Amino acid sequence: MLGEKELIKLFPDFKELVQPSGIDLRLDEVFKQMGPASLIDNQKDLPELEKLEPPIYTLKPKTAYLATIDRKIKIPKGCSMLYLPRSTLLRSFVSVHTAVGDPGFYGTLQFMLYNYGEFDYTIKQGERIAQGVVFNVTGSGEYNGSYQEEEN
Repeated sequence: MLGEKELIKLFPDFKELVQPSGIDLRLDEVFKQMGPASLIDNQKDLPELEKLEPPIYTLKPKTAYLATIDRKIKIPKGCSMLYLPRSTLLRSFVSVHTAVGDPGFYGTLQFMLYNYGEFDYTIKQGERIAQGVVFNVTGSGEYNGSYQEEEN
């Protein structure tokens, strides 16, 4: 796991969000699922989404939402990133479901927010929802999947 000095070097666009063992990731947009989805024989049919109106989002009980992070990220070759929910959300019965960030990935991170509680949870755009923890990966290739975005 990399510490804050190395993280600042590798992720200068996130300098103000670097913590002792990870990078805080802030909420940008929130979407609600509006239709079915499927994955059959590696054919991805993603659901239709409805964007919720910012800057205050209300997460209904027992409901999942797709959330984006407020800036694109570039994971350097030789590194991988794991995403963990912020403890304030967990203490409020809200979880952030994530996937692994592969070496070389560039783009907009998308996580699933789920309100496990019995009551609405209100959160503002820009709040920290997850922390990315970076590890060195020896002998890795680079991500070349369908969610890779073009760098400007």
